[in-house]
Amino acid sequence: MSVLAHVFEQAGLATVGISLVRGQAEAAKPPRMLNVDFPLGRPLGKPNDAEFQTSVLMAMFGLLERTDVPILEDFPESIEDQTGEAPDSCSLPPRHNPDLHAAIDEAQGLRNAYDRNLEATGGRTLVGRIAGVDGIVGLIEQLIEIEKGSSLADIGWDPMATIAVGQDVRAYYEEAGLQLADNTGARQLETWFYHHTATGQLIRRVRDLMKEREEDGLAVTYVIPMTQG
Repeated sequence: MSVLAHVFEQAGLATVGISLVRGQAEAAKPPRMLNVDFPLGRPLGKPNDAEFQTSVLMAMFGLLERTDVPILEDFPESIEDQTGEAPDSCSLPPRHNPDLHAAIDEAQGLRNAYDRNLEATGGRTLVGRIAGVDGIVGLIEQLIEIEKGSSLADIGWDPMATIAVGQDVRAYYEEAGLQLADNTGARQLETWFYHHTATGQLIRRVRDLMKEREEDGLAVTYVIPMTQG
């Protein structure tokens, strides 16, 4: 969103947004951003509290009048994530094919859980920025090629595509994870994915390799949430 904000501003359109991770907003320097210390997934704070949510929106839209950009202001009230940040204990499926890369075997094993969640939510999913669910394994295969030495250009990705790939793969895992854990929060699933799955750790390694090779800083910065280091 921060990148798009710069594009719109150059076209003469004033922009404003909400940030849930201050470090990301500081790095991207969007023109006007309200930072909120709320649990991830709740940019307006308290569910079913119209008065509180309106106060957040009014604080955000109040920044539109400012011309001393870039602006990053903090909302005065914080909300603690009751679920905490400890990773979920989602039971990953057993390896079925030891001849496959662990990330591919793992992703294939999660397909039934993903499909159950898709049915439970009436078909709602965040997978699809770059590829649909049938393309997730293909995206992971390309991440493996980057780890083996291919550049983003070699596999036909630009920085924005790389970020979107990370978001698609993460969404696939987190939505499957909702069917593997009884009680979960957004931050817990995020931590589970990046630290306790083969694919999450693959993405972390790919990010580190891109940084070492001094590939595009935008991809390096945003392919993994700053909350996950």
